Amino acid sequence: MPGTDPLLLDEISLLLVWTAVAIYVLAFIAYAIDLARRSDLAIKAKDEVVARELVTAGGGGVIDASPRPAASGTSSATPRYLWARMGTALVALGFLFHLAGDVLRGVAAGRVPWSNMYEFALTGTLLVVAVYLVVLTRFDLRFLGALITGLAVVLLGGATLAFHVEVVPLADPLKSVWLVIHVFVASLATALFALAFGLSVMQLLQTRRERKLALAASSDAPAPRRNFLQTLPNADALESLAYRFAIVGFIFWTFTLIAGSIWANDAWGRFWGFDTKEVWTFVIWVLYAGYIHARATRGWRGTRSAWLSIIGFAAVLFNFTIVNVFFKGLHAYSGLTT
Repeated sequence: MPGTDPLLLDEISLLLVWTAVAIYVLAFIAYAIDLARRSDLAIKAKDEVVARELVTAGGGGVIDASPRPAASGTSSATPRYLWARMGTALVALGFLFHLAGDVLRGVAAGRVPWSNMYEFALTGTLLVVAVYLVVLTRFDLRFLGALITGLAVVLLGGATLAFHVEVVPLADPLKSVWLVIHVFVASLATALFALAFGLSVMQLLQTRRERKLALAASSDAPAPRRNFLQTLPNADALESLAYRFAIVGFIFWTFTLIAGSIWANDAWGRFWGFDTKEVWTFVIWVLYAGYIHARATRGWRGTRSAWLSIIGFAAVLFNFTIVNVFFKGLHAYSGLTT
């Protein structure tokens, strides 16, 4: 954008980013309320169905107790998670501000906006939210909304506070087409791993609930308290979906590893040098490869599978935060002054 001050553009970008964070906070609150109300809504819907069946059976069909058709064509007895819809609408709105802030940062810098820690967090969280919204068109994962928006608020807000730096020219090794490809694909893989992580957390909670239900059914133990988990898919379904997201994320991460090696050879004259960042990228690859292999061939299902997924994502976060800040090496492009 000729004639426009990059500092001014970056200030506007920051304003847009903080607006997105504020909207994500509202979305988090809406999703949290949704989770708190889900159990009561499910019970109410079930009671309506039972009452309608009893009236029909007892009245010989004379009494018309059927609900009025809803606008969507579904029965009104189906739980309508209004707060989840509000949360999703807020996420979509926040995403637009987030996208505008990310694009404006790129315009201010005159390059792709992912060359330092702040920009990687900016673009990475944008892709997490984008993947979540796209997946919602096929799977109803709104029960993950609180976790996804909470993650976006913590990572985006924290990075903006701790890692924001002024726009500066690219370091020479970063002046490559691989900056566009390598980092973007790594961000996309991270977004998919985040969804797998969220599903694995819910799987652990659901597994615990199902075990308590089984114990209560076979003994005099009290049944677990009703909560939002009863409106979620069972643990096996959650595990299967997490596995699918992890596989796609693993494919992208494999490409990230290969592309990084090619870029390293172009920039430094070697494909591999045991730099801390390189090692941790490989560690993450090994963790997810182990997770996929163990579940597919060794029968590691259930709790063990979920924990492998969670540990893998913890390694991703460790690689982005601790490794970038405290371990120095050839990948010292955080943009932070020491």
